[in-house]
Amino acid sequence: MRLTRLATGTRALAVLALLAGLAAAAPAADGPDAPPVLDLPAELPSLDDLLLDPAPPEPASAEAAPREAEALLVTAQTDPAALGPLSIGTPDAGLLVNPVPFPEGALWTVRDPREAWATDETIDAVVTAIEAVEARHPGSPRVVIGDLSNPSGGRLNRHKSHQAGRDVDIGFYYRSGDAGSFRAARKKDLDLPRTWALVRAFVTETDVERVFVDRSLISVLFAHAVEEGEDRGWLNDVFGRTSEKGIIQHERRHKDHFHVRFFNPRAQERARVVYPVLVETGVAPPPMVRHRVKRGETLGSLARRYGTSVSAIRAANGLRSSRLRAGRSYTIPIRKTPPDTGPVVVPPRRLPPDPSARAAAPESSGAGAEEPAAAEQR
Repeated sequence: MRLTRLATGTRALAVLALLAGLAAAAPAADGPDAPPVLDLPAELPSLDDLLLDPAPPEPASAEAAPREAEALLVTAQTDPAALGPLSIGTPDAGLLVNPVPFPEGALWTVRDPREAWATDETIDAVVTAIEAVEARHPGSPRVVIGDLSNPSGGRLNRHKSHQAGRDVDIGFYYRSGDAGSFRAARKKDLDLPRTWALVRAFVTETDVERVFVDRSLISVLFAHAVEEGEDRGWLNDVFGRTSEKGIIQHERRHKDHFHVRFFNPRAQERARVVYPVLVETGVAPPPMVRHRVKRGETLGSLARRYGTSVSAIRAANGLRSSRLRAGRSYTIPIRKTPPDTGPVVVPPRRLPPDPSARAAAPESSGAGAEEPAAAEQR
């Protein structure tokens, strides 16, 4: 068995203890079973004031983090919608709370608005990259925006991921101009300057985590970037041709679009703090884990093991039958909130070297024409 736990919540006991203390000091609501009504202290700052930068490098004081957490926890109890979008858990076992729909725009086409919900951070990142292409290549055709997440997150039709509002499928730029849907592409079909400009903007102007695309197009993009004069050492790093895993990775069945995944420092960090409270108050469902099935295990045995139901497991995985495949991982809803995994850490952006520095240093050697190793299907 292998478990991949959701990256959620403050330590559950500490959260509940804090809320219990706040509730004890609050006036009781009408009725013996009504939840306590918490009064916000007059001096408590707003969430936006506290968490404009959710992870400042040097807090103003040691009291800053507890005060931020207290503000979040009280808001989670009194007005969860005021928390803004929350990205809970992992892309393949997660939830989305307070989502935002991808807007219409002059530079893109939303393929299916029903499956185009995400956090504001994810949407802002995609729009930033598209606008960067337009700034570099004015008059660009519309690019197609595909699946993001369901309004409540969780499983999205055929996808393994796209569950927490941090994933987006986005099309290529084609030489033929506007495209109404995704189209499989070869080198001759692509508007390479614009398509590379899109990928470059994801890497340099957003908190991107991964860009998945078929290896046949990875080699085309790499060659074009070299032709444009990009630093080869930087390209080797971004494309995973050095020892460290790259941002751009091969994914089969991705010859007609990019699958881009982002870090969401605000939506993930707020979710980490308040998720146990949202579960306790019924605003959000309980968490999930990933379980790799062993030979002989059944839906019934998994339901008993994790304290859930067969129907819940089937719904979480989009199963039409009760058959399980040994060696395959499945999403299992559970009732107990996992332990805190710590604050969200977003790595520094991988920026190309300054042109003046490049002129003074010898060009980095290439790493051959090998393609990055295949990633797990997303």
